[in-house]
Amino acid sequence: MTEEKITKHPTTYDAIVIGTGISGGWAAKELCENGLKTLVLDRGRMVKHIEDYPTMHLDPWDLKHRGKFTDGDIKGHTKNRRSGFINQYSKHWFANYEEHPYNESKKFDWIRGYHVGGRSIMWGKQSYRWSEMDFEANKKDGHGVDWPIRYKDIEPWYDKVEKFIGVSGQNLGLSHLPDGKLSDPMELNCVELDLQEKLKDEFDDDRLLTIGRVAHLTGNAMHEGRSNCQFRARCVRGCPFGGYFSSNSSTLPAAERTGNMHLRPDSIAYEIAYDEKTGLASGVKVIDANTKEKIFFKAAIIFNCASAIASTSILMQSKSKRFPNGMGNDSGELGHNLMDHHYGIGASAEVEGFDDKYYKGRRPNGFYIPRFKNLGNDKTNTKNYVRGFGYQGGASRTNWQHAVAELSFGKALKDKALKPGPWRIGMGGFGECLPYHENKMILDNNKLDAWGLPTITFDAEIKENERNMRKDMKAQAVSMLKAAGYKNVRAHEREPILGACIHEMGTARMGKDPKTSVLNKHNQIHAVPNVYMTDGACMTSSACQNPSLTYMALTARAANHAATEFKKNKNT
Repeated sequence: MTEEKITKHPTTYDAIVIGTGISGGWAAKELCENGLKTLVLDRGRMVKHIEDYPTMHLDPWDLKHRGKFTDGDIKGHTKNRRSGFINQYSKHWFANYEEHPYNESKKFDWIRGYHVGGRSIMWGKQSYRWSEMDFEANKKDGHGVDWPIRYKDIEPWYDKVEKFIGVSGQNLGLSHLPDGKLSDPMELNCVELDLQEKLKDEFDDDRLLTIGRVAHLTGNAMHEGRSNCQFRARCVRGCPFGGYFSSNSSTLPAAERTGNMHLRPDSIAYEIAYDEKTGLASGVKVIDANTKEKIFFKAAIIFNCASAIASTSILMQSKSKRFPNGMGNDSGELGHNLMDHHYGIGASAEVEGFDDKYYKGRRPNGFYIPRFKNLGNDKTNTKNYVRGFGYQGGASRTNWQHAVAELSFGKALKDKALKPGPWRIGMGGFGECLPYHENKMILDNNKLDAWGLPTITFDAEIKENERNMRKDMKAQAVSMLKAAGYKNVRAHEREPILGACIHEMGTARMGKDPKTSVLNKHNQIHAVPNVYMTDGACMTSSACQNPSLTYMALTARAANHAATEFKKNKNT
């Protein structure tokens, strides 16, 4: 076996952060603000805020086919297109499948952004706290392992994150959806307000409708380098105003201002090196994405934040005499317990009686109906499944499709273009997935990528609990719209492919026992305490709320723990 040819970089860093997305950006900010000299790595190209958002101001007529994805665009994006998120305005943010392949034992939509900022540029910004109920769920119903933390452990970090990123919304006083440090809520429109009132009147199980809690700036609070949301709804292109939170507009500039960050794009981290003598990680091995040169960077602390799948892949490739099956894999749980939310199911309807009303702007947000099933009381508990689901949705005038109908010309065309269509309302459920050991990702060493690294194979699916939940998700959506008196209520459902919700979680879970988990209560690898993981890989269960706010809070908490330990060790 030939010895690996690798260049040792002369600089020793206090910390290395792998990844610049939601979690990596926060790790960089907190470590740098604590005074640690930090190398921040991203496998993709550099993206500078504002400067590198090429489609941010384009209108439909500026692109062929008005921005719609066509057969000519499909090359390299067959799996990305399956999800429905990609179009001509955004395709440059999504990793090309042909250049970055993966394998599926069962269908899995792995949506990736290989550039500085990662998916923080394209994310949906929905930002909800988890509750005590969510952190206790595994212990109470016996699925997975118990979380090593509770809500009180993370509550102050939720506070910090919300204040910094700017989350707008309404506090509701619900124990299962804790209140936060929220700025002024966006407004519900007239039809959404109508449904809000009718839910209160027609149902006695505490279900309610509120505006989404979303990481968009509103109100009078100042955020350096950012301004309030402009209601353009062009978020996925990159926001030149910094109206929504992204690493590029917020955490990375904060880290840069300290003078402690060195950002290195085009750097594919593939292994965390282990020192047998110290029992600690000694640094990170990287492949230069352009030259394919291998470089070793040395550091005292490693934050592995490349995403739930990529971070775990790096640990799987980090083999040593101590860890023949991957770093930290004493439990055998590395790569297992893969979760996502299941969605693509709900209902829509037509709404009469509001034809004289319209709305202003393109609100980049919808309404939210928090979980109302299995809350621990007779009114909400069900026998067919455990855990629960929430809904996201919205109401609008039907779009201006009449203006492009081929047979509409002259006066008829002008009249139709000036008159909005009828109101429609729709909602889709987001359901919790249980942590099944058999849902997993593995490495295929026989199928290598362009850099000679193993590709990933997914073997994961929803099971009976989720299928039973989906029946109720559909039925409840239909019943709410019918109870409101709306017309032509129609249910919708599509195949539930994991990954499609882009909330991958659980492949290196936290836990109390090293025999059944990979990470401890501070997000450290049990057996390698100077390696932290705070992205979706660390999650022990999935709840039904969007998870990014929790990733950020866990990251802030772990980075401050790491900085405290580093300074303590430095002074002894």
